[in-house]
Amino acid sequence: MNNAIQEYSLIKEMADYLKEKAGDFVPSVLAILGSGLGNYVKSESVRIAEEIAYSEIPGMPVSTVHGHAGKFVLGYVGEIPVLFMQGRIHLYEGYSEQEVVRPIRAAKLMGVNKLILTNAAGGVNLSFKPGDFMFITDHISSFVSSSLRGENIDRLGTRFPDMTEVYSVRMKEVYDKAVSQIGAEPKMGVYLQTPGPQYETPAEIRMMRNLGADAVGMSTVIEAIAAHHAGLEICGVSCITNMAAGILKQKLSHNEVREIADKSEKNFSRIMTELILNF
Repeated sequence: MNNAIQEYSLIKEMADYLKEKAGDFVPSVLAILGSGLGNYVKSESVRIAEEIAYSEIPGMPVSTVHGHAGKFVLGYVGEIPVLFMQGRIHLYEGYSEQEVVRPIRAAKLMGVNKLILTNAAGGVNLSFKPGDFMFITDHISSFVSSSLRGENIDRLGTRFPDMTEVYSVRMKEVYDKAVSQIGAEPKMGVYLQTPGPQYETPAEIRMMRNLGADAVGMSTVIEAIAAHHAGLEICGVSCITNMAAGILKQKLSHNEVREIADKSEKNFSRIMTELILNF
């Protein structure tokens, strides 16, 4: 059996297990909740139908990062059935690119056709500040390997997918309105993914700014590539939890990231709800 057949078999096994557990619940949206943002599923906007731990699911990598619950939550936002990932999988945990994006591909086989990607990110753009939200208009993938590397899975998408428009343009208006309603200024920009787990050096941040990056983090891009390859419409939002290395005099820490994300929780919930209801 070749690698593409093996990987597709794992994806299908995962999708079949989730469909069996979900029963009549058929999600149309997958929402991946980043560091410190997982409590959205506990908000009054979400009516939970089922919770499934990653550890129960065949072929599913298990999240090892503190603060990532490591489970799927099936829930309704209004009348919209949403499959939430409460905690994502990262390259720096030792997983391959294919393992990181396997849940997205399984969601596609479940019938999902839309994806909301969220993350905690460092601000590279000097006009940003912690607590801002950034609508992702584009990304830079040059610092991580492609999630499409290896033999193509033809049943999911073409060998050489166009990446001219990865992120949904129409959702920018929905995002702008949602952010304005919380009294904040809508930000938008380019997200750059690094493999992690170390934070970037000041010299690397200066380079990234020169390349056109507005925010940096350790996720999202390879997920977006796989999702776009599979034909999902994608909306991406970063919560700026800290300014990147060298901009301020303080050192970076994961605790700071989670602290700012926690403080932004109420505003994030309002933005997420609007995005889901209007996606």
